[in-house]
Amino acid sequence: MTTKVIVWGENVHEQKSETVRGIYPSGMHGCIASALNDDPDISAETAILQDPEHGLSAERLDGTDVLIWWGHAAHGEVDDAVVERVVERVWHGMGLIVLHSAHFAKVFMRLMGSPCNLTWREAGERERLWVTAPGHPIAAGLPDHFELENEEMYGEPFGVPEPLETIFISWFQGGEAFRSGLTYRRGAGNIFYFRPGHETYPTYHDANVQRVLKNAVKWAHSVRRAEGSAIDAPNRPVKEALEPIEERGPRLHKDGEEGLR
Repeated sequence: MTTKVIVWGENVHEQKSETVRGIYPSGMHGCIASALNDDPDISAETAILQDPEHGLSAERLDGTDVLIWWGHAAHGEVDDAVVERVVERVWHGMGLIVLHSAHFAKVFMRLMGSPCNLTWREAGERERLWVTAPGHPIAAGLPDHFELENEEMYGEPFGVPEPLETIFISWFQGGEAFRSGLTYRRGAGNIFYFRPGHETYPTYHDANVQRVLKNAVKWAHSVRRAEGSAIDAPNRPVKEALEPIEERGPRLHKDGEEGLR
């Protein structure tokens, strides 16, 4: 089964910075999609902030198995209605992969319910990523560690909920460490946060990084989706109880009435 992917990119740095444009002439989103499309089991398209509905219409998301999100400079420009649309799709079973500075993306913060804050330094220092879960599908085909010669430092504490799994831990030249590969499940959707990917470095050209993303797409793709609506909270009347019960005491709602939110 081919996994259908949308690689969402902010497409801001690529337009404003010659450095970024030189490294990623087709945009970071284009580079990532191209790498994913080298895998015959993945079909990747792109969407950007400047597209109508940010390229994430309801119809398009309905046909998407996994959404990859890269953002940094324009988190606040993402329409809240689109954010809620994406969140609901994750609850229904769409996979989500969140990259680098998208720890502050509205979508990720909404799903985490936490500040998602961290320490950082932009100094082009070496990053060494250690595989802490070598048997995990996301780590398949990787050595026990790999290095990126130039990256932005992210340091602990990372203000996210305790993950289901920690797949990678990073060490930086300056001495900091960071949990760089974390998995979550929200509703029926699988979520993977992957730290590397600062825009002024060629991170997404790295073969190991590309391997992580391909593995993560396949891991995040859930073949089982939530049935019905993931946000409904239906009233179940007394007559539909599995065991006979007698109604006792006063109540606020009539049978079938919507609950208060």
